[in-house]
Amino acid sequence: MIQSATVIGAGSWGTAIANMLALRGLKVQFWGRDEELMAQIRETRCNTRYLPDLKLPESIVATSDLAALEPADMLVFVVPSKAVRATAELVAKSGAASKARVLVSCAKGIELETGRRMSQMIGESMPGVPLAVLTGPNHAEEVARQLATAAVVACEDDEIAKSVQSCFTLPFFRTYTTDDIVGAEWAGAMKNPYAIAAGIALGLKLGDNAIAALVTRALAEMVRLGVAEGGKVETFYGLSGVGDLMTTCYSEHSRNHRVGLMLGQGKRLDEIIASTRMVAEGVPNTASLHRASQARGARTPLLDEIYALLYEGKSPKEGMKALLSRDPRPEAD
Repeated sequence: MIQSATVIGAGSWGTAIANMLALRGLKVQFWGRDEELMAQIRETRCNTRYLPDLKLPESIVATSDLAALEPADMLVFVVPSKAVRATAELVAKSGAASKARVLVSCAKGIELETGRRMSQMIGESMPGVPLAVLTGPNHAEEVARQLATAAVVACEDDEIAKSVQSCFTLPFFRTYTTDDIVGAEWAGAMKNPYAIAAGIALGLKLGDNAIAALVTRALAEMVRLGVAEGGKVETFYGLSGVGDLMTTCYSEHSRNHRVGLMLGQGKRLDEIIASTRMVAEGVPNTASLHRASQARGARTPLLDEIYALLYEGKSPKEGMKALLSRDPRPEAD
């Protein structure tokens, strides 16, 4: 039975997860790299920077000092994908994982240089500890308000999956399990670029028909590439696939959707990134996934156009024209 947890990462999702685990009755430590932010959380019990309306329980121990962390049964990594490898290495050196029974990854992305999944990078820093992934259509803002939410715990070990599932089972938060950790992680990473595309379509005022078509064809691309990488088809039709895709493509809470919306309205990517603290994972993920699709020979025309827009200077209107002028083909092809 998991009785204690350390949440690594003090963004909005990390804050919501720390709160959930405390409500579940676990002994919770909460680590963030910014001492000013963590001191504020200790004093006010609020993360005013990322999730200001949530009051955290007094029982949560907030710190920016890795050396001060006591060993815990479960370590939950909730940092941006580009920071996962370095953060995992720091945690491993600190001794905070010395008694860990499971490492849980909540980051969604694929490392550009290596093509490694987030849980793989965490596992490389702390070998021998079982790995799990928590993923799905889970906006922190809604979880903090205790709105009904469902998620997936992916783990190859069924007993460990059930233990993690128990930690994330609350009256407003329901979790399912799967052994397809590969598919769950690829699905979670792949939906981000398509959320940017959906935002662009909204910014261009293309209408509901276009956005529905975009999301549907995005799912087809996710299945093609994700299965080529070793995921199971059914995973992409579940919460970590189509569920997460729908939420991030349509929701006002989606950072990736907001980036796309501003691009569609004519703003430059560098201006958009500079205007927000929040990390839109779809931007770096697009490069990683485009490289993977090229290496696998997977057909991903939507992803190719998103990459061209973000990294090659193509305009949204040019990308849309290119997609609509492709040769006709059967839908199932």
